[in-house]
Amino acid sequence: MLSIEELKNTLPQVGKIDWIGIRPKRRAELLEVNEVQIDEKQGLQGDHYSSSSTKRQVTLIQAEHLQGVASMLGVDKIDPGLTRRNIVVSGINLLALKDRQFNIGEVVLEVTGQCHPCSRMEENLGPGGYNAMRSHGGITARVIQAGTIRKGDAVSLKK
Repeated sequence: MLSIEELKNTLPQVGKIDWIGIRPKRRAELLEVNEVQIDEKQGLQGDHYSSSSTKRQVTLIQAEHLQGVASMLGVDKIDPGLTRRNIVVSGINLLALKDRQFNIGEVVLEVTGQCHPCSRMEENLGPGGYNAMRSHGGITARVIQAGTIRKGDAVSLKK
């Protein structure tokens, strides 16, 4: 039988990037892009939130959680830009990456925490948006290894 630590290091699923967005300035709509440069000092190039703060250089959310939030709100789907997250990933449980480093294409990130919803979710998603996003807000990460990420890139636990 595997120990809990061994189980945490066993994640055979490989996800993929479905969507990438950057915020050119505070409170601006996210701009969907096909690829973006990420570096260790500033995070995502062109994103107003980029800074030397290593706690929240990149935000990620699961596509499967967006479907769940849409269902709770009684809508067919949610525009990922409304969640204010940079990257939408499908096919892998982002919370399973907690306390771990992971690869997105050539980039290496490390989870720094959960990305809890803010009051903007009520404004962006409508009544109940904040509560629908609770426990579904994704993760925050810091950049360990710079590079370019693209839609369709693989997302996997760093070996």
